[in-house]
Amino acid sequence: MIPSSQLSDPAVRAFVTAVNAGDQDAFRAVLTEGATMSDDGSDRDLAQWAEREIWSSAGHMDVESEADGGRSLVVNYRNDTWGEMRTAWRFTTNGDGRISRFETGQA
Repeated sequence: MIPSSQLSDPAVRAFVTAVNAGDQDAFRAVLTEGATMSDDGSDRDLAQWAEREIWSSAGHMDVESEADGGRSLVVNYRNDTWGEMRTAWRFTTNGDGRISRFETGQA
């Protein structure tokens, strides 16, 4: 596993760190206003998805590998709802180092 502190992309590093710390303020701070996301190919409401899949279910990311300058991850993701699953994550960042979109799904 790759410790979040060693992830290459600063925005992705901040995202993973926020998720694993349960820090909703830090999570929101790394996202652009109007950021979007998809789960298994379907666009979702980011705030509702994060509440259900991360915050209220103790979501946690263990990063297995990274590619594309750190903007693509393979993660062992777990939460209290679904247990653990191997997932792929892709992040789009903007010029100010924040995430404007992320996509996740089964790896």
